[in-house]
Amino acid sequence: MRQPAHGGNLAWAAATAGCSPGAIVDFSASISPLGPPYSILSAIELQLGNIRHYPDPNYIELRNALSLYHNLSPEWILPGNGSAELLTLAGRDLAEFAATVLVTPAFGDYFRSLNAYDAKVLEFPLCVSRHLSSVDCVLSGILDKSKLNGNNGIIINNPHNPTGVLFSREDILPLLKDFALVVVDEAFMDFLPPQQEQSLIPLVQDYPNLVVLRSLTKFYSLPGLRIGYVIANPERLRRWGCWRDPWSVNTLAEVAAIAALRDKEFQAKTWAWLPPAREKLFRGLSQIKGLRPFEGAANFLLVESEESVLRLQEKLLKQHRLLIRDCLSFSQLGDRFFRVAVRSESDNQRLIDALVDS
Repeated sequence: MRQPAHGGNLAWAAATAGCSPGAIVDFSASISPLGPPYSILSAIELQLGNIRHYPDPNYIELRNALSLYHNLSPEWILPGNGSAELLTLAGRDLAEFAATVLVTPAFGDYFRSLNAYDAKVLEFPLCVSRHLSSVDCVLSGILDKSKLNGNNGIIINNPHNPTGVLFSREDILPLLKDFALVVVDEAFMDFLPPQQEQSLIPLVQDYPNLVVLRSLTKFYSLPGLRIGYVIANPERLRRWGCWRDPWSVNTLAEVAAIAALRDKEFQAKTWAWLPPAREKLFRGLSQIKGLRPFEGAANFLLVESEESVLRLQEKLLKQHRLLIRDCLSFSQLGDRFFRVAVRSESDNQRLIDALVDS
């Protein structure tokens, strides 16, 4: 079976390990181990009878819920079939410009969405510092403006995947003057409590060239439902809406998203759980010979390895039924880096013990 480009491919992992998919402990997909919360499961159960009807094509109830959550008018919000669909629409928009800048290593779907519309891509690498467990995160220092001609766009994710770096608003704000379209993918931003997050959503109404993507699948453990949304100028969203298929968000995903936004208890529980769990996993990985984890702000850690990650990945699967995310799809990183999600305390310890044994 072909090596997956994304994390979370349990069918491939199970075939490699020679077991059922349910036997795999998945560290490759950065999904919260705390969910889905009961509020979401209950909302889905109550709506099962409605799958015989088409969803509301305008997603009025969901957009109203997002409107209250972000204190924005609903016309500034467009739900989508996960971030992947919305990235495809962003790629079509960005293809109209001279070039699109990607800060690399970059999520592979950025390349997919841009290549789908033959957009010109310019890569600007972050300095992932070997042996220092750090990342040079000063955006102004990596964007060589001499390479930029005409109107250009840029995609950047914050916190950054796969390094976990959290850019400040001040890091990103200058880009809004230098680029015709700035797409900020905040798929992991909700893992930071409100007093720490650096979201640009509050600035969208001031900058018509700003687009912010959000995912609900990682924080609430809903990747199988595919639900995300974009916040941007209403005129841009009307154009995007004309480009896509109708009913892209299914009924169950819509009610799950509404329930998620209202579950303040689950949100607070996640914000309290993540920092100590991530720190404990970081310390455990730091003590293993040949591994150098990078500190991060999201629910995953990037780790540098002195040995081939593909060999390590195979060993962990066949001997321990643990799946880590290799970084081969991040061309700047290759076979000496892997990424692991922060999972439950017992799962994290199982991974550390297996890495020591390997």
